[in-house]
Amino acid sequence: MAATPEVTDRAGRGGDAVTLQSLEAQRGLLPYALALFGVSLPIYVWAGSFAPNSVWMAASFAVFAINWGVFYAVVNWLRSDESHDVARRARVHILGGLLWSGACAQIAAFAEGAGPAREALLMVSVAGAVACFFFTAPSLASLLIIGPAAAAAPLIGLFRHVDSRPEGVLAWGALALTMALCLILNRLLRGQFAMAAEREALISERATSLEKAERLARSKSDIVSTLSHEIRNGLTGVTHVLAAAVGQGGRAAPSREQLAAALDAAQDLVAVLNATLDSETAEAGRLTLERAPFDPVRLTRDLVLLNRPHAAAKGVELALHVEPDLDQARMGAVVGDLTRTRQVLANLIGNAVKYTVRGRIEARIERRGDLIAIAIADTGPGLSAEELEQAYEPFRRVERTGAGIPGAGLGLSLARQLAGLMGGALTGQSALGVGSCFTLELPWNEAAIARGEDGEAFTAPAAPAYAGRPLRVLVAEDDALNAAMLRAILEQLGHQVVGANNGRRALELAQLADFDLLMLDGRMPQMDGPTTAAAIRALPTAIAQVPIIAVIGGDADEARECLDAGCDTVLRKPVTVAGVARAVADAAAKVRQPEIRPVRSVA
Repeated sequence: MAATPEVTDRAGRGGDAVTLQSLEAQRGLLPYALALFGVSLPIYVWAGSFAPNSVWMAASFAVFAINWGVFYAVVNWLRSDESHDVARRARVHILGGLLWSGACAQIAAFAEGAGPAREALLMVSVAGAVACFFFTAPSLASLLIIGPAAAAAPLIGLFRHVDSRPEGVLAWGALALTMALCLILNRLLRGQFAMAAEREALISERATSLEKAERLARSKSDIVSTLSHEIRNGLTGVTHVLAAAVGQGGRAAPSREQLAAALDAAQDLVAVLNATLDSETAEAGRLTLERAPFDPVRLTRDLVLLNRPHAAAKGVELALHVEPDLDQARMGAVVGDLTRTRQVLANLIGNAVKYTVRGRIEARIERRGDLIAIAIADTGPGLSAEELEQAYEPFRRVERTGAGIPGAGLGLSLARQLAGLMGGALTGQSALGVGSCFTLELPWNEAAIARGEDGEAFTAPAAPAYAGRPLRVLVAEDDALNAAMLRAILEQLGHQVVGANNGRRALELAQLADFDLLMLDGRMPQMDGPTTAAAIRALPTAIAQVPIIAVIGGDADEARECLDAGCDTVLRKPVTVAGVARAVADAAAKVRQPEIRPVRSVA
């Protein structure tokens, strides 16, 4: 069975940790090794005195001097940041050990010309090899390479002559025993190193989990604090207006201004809840984005037109400036999530309208290399550098500018997260008393086309007003409030609505009556939306060709499941008048022209 990438990665990190600890243990022995060779220096000087000539003696002393200098350099290097590379550090340890193996080999070479002291010098070289075995024991690679290299020269020297072979056998046994003991020691040390590495990993994991738990606790506390304030105030006002509307307490019916205020409060509550849920989903890494080419100019123009009446009511001018070459270009598009881009720009433009009391707001669109920059500039109160950083923090609001204005303090934080997930960035500039400018940058694809070959736009148009005959619509929705909302929107658009509270009942009604359009909830009891859609498509009657809109509250996987089952369009909750109108308009186009296949899209 093949190991998963996570297991392989964890094993690799664990192996590096064990190797690093082995090298650290070997590093801890370096001072003792240097002390040992320092104590043995008189012996090496005595060995050097048997050199055949003064040049060889000078060379022998130079070898030891070089070794000492290299070892001091290695000790200093081990304190640097470059030594954190485990593989490089292991190579440095092995090369440093081979220098002392060379020193042992040099002593064995001296012995060949030492006359009566030959066997004694060879045994000194064996002792040096034993020291190499011991000091390389923590690291298996060093032990297997340096130890045999240090032992080779004295053993060869002892076995070359018949009279020294008994000493050679004794040295061979001593070195073999040393090797065996060092292997046992290495095995024990590696077990200890593995347990220490596992303990460090557990401590690190525990610290990470604790940090995540603390961050989650802070986030939940912020959510509760924000929502308790915003929802309590908003729902209280809406409740009073609705109570007056139904005549509770003998109060008069609410005025249009009161109803408008209650509607604004309800819309603010929906915006707060959507921002909170999206922020938490993005923070948990579970936010799914779609990638499709769309026209950023058309999207921004729609949002500017949508917000212009609100700005005009405050006496604020809302203008749009598009780079001429970009406005006239037939090729090129932003490839990203249209819905999330609309969400970011709607937040930026909405904030500009909300906080600007007088003056002007301008949306500018221009090319910046392989990026499209959409800048929203206003003449609002402006922010200091500290307030600008605070504005990007979740659940943090600038008290100076946000007093009395509803909101959760998540707009800019969520917008920056969404921009990053789409491969772009959100930046801001602001000055007190002058205004603010927030710029959304998104990747631009020169070869992408924002319209299909048949002329159908990928971007979502503004909500059309349906001018044809009323449609007979079957709405299958198990939630009473959602069903009532869909019915109200559809009847507002002039259509006739028949309701079903589960998929099985919807299937039965589809076989009994003629409908022009079916709207199915994605998750229903008895039969869910995809199952119901597949069952209707399998019917042998004309109802099998009727357009189906799936109304879902889930992610891209649920949308794909509905489309694969036969739905023509996916509409996401919470639904809006514009979203329903767009979906119904697409379906109405098919009803009027049956030969044209509708766009399979996500609204």
